[in-house]
Amino acid sequence: MLIWAHTGRAHVRLASGQHHRIDEGTGLWLPAGIDHELWTEPGSLAIPAWVSPQASPGAPRDPTPFVVAEEWRDWLIHHYVLNIGPMTSVGYAPASLLDILSPSNSTFPLLPRSGNSSGYPPLPRSMGARTVAQHLLRNPTFDHTVEEWSKIVSTSARTLRREFLRDTDLTFTEWRTRCRLAVAREFLATGFDIEQAAVHSGFRSRNGLTRAFRNSFNVTPREYARQFVSGDARSSSRVASIRQIDTLLGVMADAPAMQPVLPAAVTAPRVNDFHVLVWSYRGDAWARVDGKPYSRKRGDVIWLPSGMENETGWPAGSLGVPVGDLQSDEAQIKRPLRTHFPPAWDTYMLHCSVSAYTGLRPENYDRRHILELFDIQLTAERLRVVPMPSDPQALAVAEAFVRHIDKKYASRDWDVPREVREAFRRETGMTFSNWRHATRMRVARDLLLTGTKASAVAHRVGYSQLSNFSRDFRRSHHMSPREFQEQQT
Repeated sequence: MLIWAHTGRAHVRLASGQHHRIDEGTGLWLPAGIDHELWTEPGSLAIPAWVSPQASPGAPRDPTPFVVAEEWRDWLIHHYVLNIGPMTSVGYAPASLLDILSPSNSTFPLLPRSGNSSGYPPLPRSMGARTVAQHLLRNPTFDHTVEEWSKIVSTSARTLRREFLRDTDLTFTEWRTRCRLAVAREFLATGFDIEQAAVHSGFRSRNGLTRAFRNSFNVTPREYARQFVSGDARSSSRVASIRQIDTLLGVMADAPAMQPVLPAAVTAPRVNDFHVLVWSYRGDAWARVDGKPYSRKRGDVIWLPSGMENETGWPAGSLGVPVGDLQSDEAQIKRPLRTHFPPAWDTYMLHCSVSAYTGLRPENYDRRHILELFDIQLTAERLRVVPMPSDPQALAVAEAFVRHIDKKYASRDWDVPREVREAFRRETGMTFSNWRHATRMRVARDLLLTGTKASAVAHRVGYSQLSNFSRDFRRSHHMSPREFQEQQT
């Protein structure tokens, strides 16, 4: 199994008691047969993927940490999707999951095995410090000062120092030294002499490396290398290190990274006895239900109802994710229903998928939550488009209301003739009262998206009290005006 932290931090504890911390942007390979406990911290998302031992005879036999470069994240999610669903992808080989561990395909060198005190330091979570850390992982010989790095990542030196200390419990200088020591350890483990290890890992001299080694490990580099090659694990460790050496040398030369390609995928026509919610996570996708095609854009979701023949897929470069499923007696879904989730929902949608299809889920997770989530978003989407009547009298009333939407009229002030009320119901599908409410909510959303304060929005759509506006907005959107602003931005 391979587990990686998409957001936040995860932890793995082996039966032996060994503990692995998986920071955002890193992962851990766990060979089959190792008992372990896995959990995530609050607000975090970890995504697993599996490959059978029979399909991966060359996989590492020990737990192996690694770094996930940005361009590999969607590729790993692609593997997760093929693990959990009936998708087929031309040319897909389950063992290709191990490419993330291969030096020839990785932007960064493999991290050393956990349990060695000379391991790589944790990656910062803040964007500025994380970017600097990734540069140093690529090339630890960079000798920029904090001030110089701050200009590169467009932040202040003070902020950069604070991010390193807050996210890693290490100062910038301590973090860089730990990184360089980890790289030096790898070179020493493969037989490089101390001079070469010092040069390739960013130390100015042999003495500088020796001094840092003594301060950190209470041994000299020579003593460390001698202990390494004389242990029982010499063979497997040396093989692992030799696999990394090309990456170490290539990375020092700033070799370009290979970016994996997301292949096309499709399901065969099938009839499920359950409803499935499918989400277009990247690019375009399509579905066909009882022979009728449904195109989907990035962020679109669609329910594939039980009892109807369906198939779905996406072209190369795109990626769909099943968010969850419900038994036919848990929800009445008689036809395909669609809505859209903006990018701000991406992490939460992935969380719902992992919770639905793996054992990595919150306690008492309710699978029906996705139905509520869908209904809330569908309601909000329908309210975004308020139809106008075409009947001349009704249209005149509608236009007058929109022009004076900020006026505090009582309901009796809109006591229109019966034929006008009937025209609204016939041509908009809403009563005149519901149409006025939907129009107010539509204008309110547009104003909130511009950053206007909720109190000002309330007055501009005809409310004299903010509390009344907030109450009506929550009833319509299942969230407060402030929550709506935070979610959409």
